Amino acid sequence: MSKIDQSLFAAGDRASEQAFGNCPTCEAALAIRHGKSGPFLGCVTYPKCDFTKPLKEYENADLKVIEGSSCPLCEHELVIKKGRYGMFIGCSDFPQCHYIQTDDKAEDTQVACPSCKSGQLKKRANKFGKSFFACNAYPSCKYLLNLPPVAETCPDCGWGILQKRTSNEGQIVSCPQKDCGYSRTVDS
Repeated sequence: MSKIDQSLFAAGDRASEQAFGNCPTCEAALAIRHGKSGPFLGCVTYPKCDFTKPLKEYENADLKVIEGSSCPLCEHELVIKKGRYGMFIGCSDFPQCHYIQTDDKAEDTQVACPSCKSGQLKKRANKFGKSFFACNAYPSCKYLLNLPPVAETCPDCGWGILQKRTSNEGQIVSCPQKDCGYSRTVDS
């Protein structure tokens, strides 16, 4: 006969599953699951029921209300917020309204997209904060550059733009096309 009462351990498992409530889709218990983005709540009957819920709802913190401002979408006040990519201005009625004020003028390069010829290349940032230059006609045009564009036509292949990079020799302007090997140094 074992001195350990196994029912104590089984009751603890059921209590922890019920601590998160029931699945609103199928009424089964919710449990903590682990995925590539971190832990989340998920239904225990997965894959039959695929209900999930994040453990952290929203990590944006409101820092200051901007007096006299209003959201153009819902007329609530705008607030200065701190998010995962830094400070930004957004609507105070956040999960219902997703308005974010952007400053597109500072990111515009005034260089026409050589691929679609209708859009312009704009400076963007990926989720790690690294800059790149993409066509503003996305998703119909998916052209992008990792280096700053220069509004000059390549003299060798005729491509509509060149790109600028810095090396040990100084500033270098080169063609972004892989087949073209054009490059020249630029006097500063």
